[in-house]
Amino acid sequence: MNSTPRLASVVSPTSRLQRRSDPPNRCQEHLMPSLIPDPDVQSELPDAMPAIPAMPALSKAERRFSRLPKPLRTLEAAPASLKSYLALGTLLEKTSLSSEEQQVVLLSVSRESRCAVCMGAHGLLADMMDLPPEMIEALREGGRLSDQRLESLRQFTAALAKAHGRIDEAAVAALEQAGYDRQQVLEVILGIGMKTLARYSDQIPGTDGQPWPAACLAC
Repeated sequence: MNSTPRLASVVSPTSRLQRRSDPPNRCQEHLMPSLIPDPDVQSELPDAMPAIPAMPALSKAERRFSRLPKPLRTLEAAPASLKSYLALGTLLEKTSLSSEEQQVVLLSVSRESRCAVCMGAHGLLADMMDLPPEMIEALREGGRLSDQRLESLRQFTAALAKAHGRIDEAAVAALEQAGYDRQQVLEVILGIGMKTLARYSDQIPGTDGQPWPAACLAC
């Protein structure tokens, strides 16, 4: 039996985000919108750091939101760290992992690291990408996915994050048996690295980042 404490709900069965036509509410301003820093943040980046293009998978969110998500504001004090996080996200979009597989990786590592903020962001993003609600719920709960290939990816990602990279060859072989190759093993690590940067930065005492309202983690 899974003894992992239940994280706050990401998707409500009766209200899966406000409808796209509704104005943004207090929760929605914390979603993963365009990952281009807002003007105030971008102006603080060194000239050698050009504007970072938006991640393709966030195009739906970009059409509604235009500001840097608050969880990332913790990185404002270190422009190189902020740029690195955004660049990692852009690079993840360019891997051989599908957008669905990318969300499996990001939600799995977020859950394993007990990052409720990350779970909220990526759970809502997955909803905006029209991933099945039962799939999002399973990822939130650490439950099995009905698609065996994606389930193998979920298990591998969670195990890799939990073991801090110290997994045996059998775990890698199991993922490869599900149809993934060594390139994709390393791409999973890219996703884990991306969320590790966000998680560690968010946990540093005294950062200026504002946490998500509690209501956002239950919407």
